[in-house]
This record gives sequence, structure tokens and C-alpha cells, in this order.
Amino acid sequence: MHFEPRTCPTFYFIGVTTGQSSINAIFPRWMDILGRDVQLAGIDAPLHAPAETYRAIVEHIKHDPLVRGGLVTTHKIDLLEATRDLFDELDPNAELCGEVSAIVKRDGKLIGYAKDPISSGQTWEHFVPAGHFGRTGAEVLCFGSGGAAVATTVYLAGAADRPKHVTLVDVSRERLEHARHIHQQLRTDIQFHYGLNADPYQNDILMSDLPAASVVINGTGMGKDLSGSPITPAGLFPQNGLVWEFNYRGELTFLKQAQQQATMHSLTIEDGWVYFLNGWTQVVAEVLGFALTPELFEQMDAAAKSQ
Repeated sequence: MHFEPRTCPTFYFIGVTTGQSSINAIFPRWMDILGRDVQLAGIDAPLHAPAETYRAIVEHIKHDPLVRGGLVTTHKIDLLEATRDLFDELDPNAELCGEVSAIVKRDGKLIGYAKDPISSGQTWEHFVPAGHFGRTGAEVLCFGSGGAAVATTVYLAGAADRPKHVTLVDVSRERLEHARHIHQQLRTDIQFHYGLNADPYQNDILMSDLPAASVVINGTGMGKDLSGSPITPAGLFPQNGLVWEFNYRGELTFLKQAQQQATMHSLTIEDGWVYFLNGWTQVVAEVLGFALTPELFEQMDAAAKSQ
């Protein structure tokens, strides 16, 4: 990849279709609130890009003096696997999860942070009622075992109110083994289960076996970076269930399937918007070096909603 030298302070956004993200309109408003002269620039790379692509991106961030750092979506695990030797430090969550969502330049060092366990936890607490699992005996079924999915399970492992059973389903044996490796390092009483499956009809069956009030998550990227849904139109969500679609933009087929059953099954549905805000504000604060107070978050939230 070729990068032109920057002419002003720049924050990079590394994803698949960065130009379609709402952050392009939101980021300048945040900089106005913060009084910072920093511009956003997107870098698009295909899913599971070659290692040399990730290395070129990180090398550029590391050596261009006007690049402040960046946020990584979708490529969090692949990027770190290809560039670990380029980082001077990794925070404990990045070491544990084997991913980076924030690339930070501080005191002459390049530091990788995994912010998803924090932002996923904040989002979880936003829509899952306190004491939910203790009251209901509900379980969690997550389609997908990529970075955001694993980060959510890391948060759950230490939560005061947590499910007894969490199942991850993925089409990739490698990703499931990566998740299993992380879970084995956690001190938790959650029983994790792993399903290697690409058949949406089998996913329907898994969903139908869940207890009432269980949480079903789409962490596959389907509906945004990939077309379709991990379940079929015939799949039934659990009664009084909670449904979390990690994405906030795209065709969102899984989200629409849940919405069609919302009244009949008394579903609580969360899309990816709050997760998007929590994830971005956490990373921007780390990269630009400011304290994300509740008051400042409210200002940034209001600015994002007004776009």
C-alpha cells in the first residue's frame, strides 16, 4: 500500500468500508467539542487481508509524525497477528484477546490497546437488566467468535450477574480455537461451548433450544461486511429474549428478523449504535490523550445523534 505523507494531524480509521460509516460526519463535530485540529482518514482493506497490507498500515502510522494513531474495526485480530513485532507495548486486554482496536503513539512508543471488553461491557449494561441471569437462568448464544464476540465474553466472565452457559458458533475452527484459548485463561464459572457450523438451519435449532429470556447475538459481520444472516427466516428467537446485533449499518438482515418477531416473542432488541459510540469514544480518548468524563461523553453522544 502507498500512503501520501499527511499535511495535518490525522487519526486513521482502519476497516472494510470506512467511507460508509457515520463517523465521517461525527468526527469533525467531536473535534470541535474537544478543540482539536485533527482530521479523520479511512483505510479500507479486504477481510483477512495479506500480512503485508497490515504491516504497511502500522508502519505508516508508526513513522509518519503527523499521524496521531488510529482505530481498528473488523481487522483487530488479523492486524495484530501480522504486526505484533511493530508494537512496543500491548495493554493486558490486547495480550489476552490477541487483538488491537486502538493504535496509540505515546512517548515515542507504539502501543496497542483492546478497548472492546470495556465498550462491550458498557453497551451490555445499557440494555441487559441488572440481575437478569440470576432471575431467569437465561443463556447466551453468540453467532460469530471474532474480536467483538470474544471481548463480550471476556467482559461477561467477570460480571457480577453472568450466565452459566455461553455458546459461540462460527464457520472458522481457527477462530473458535482462538476463543477457547482465551477462555481457558479466565477465572470464571461460565461454561463455554463452541460450535463449528456454517448451516443456518442448525443455528435455528440451537436458538430454539435456548431457555426463555436468553440473549442471542449476531457477531458474524453478516448484514454489514457480508450479506445475509446466520439464521433462516424460520428461526425463532426465545420468548422474552434479548437480541443484540453488533452492526448499526448495512442490510441488517438478522436485526430485521428479530424485529419481525419482537411483539410475538416480547423481544428486547439492541442494534450496534451504542456499541459504536462506546467503542469510538474510548479509542479517541486513548489516542488523543484526554479523560472521557460522563459529561464529555454526553456531549459527544449528543453531537453524534444530531448528525
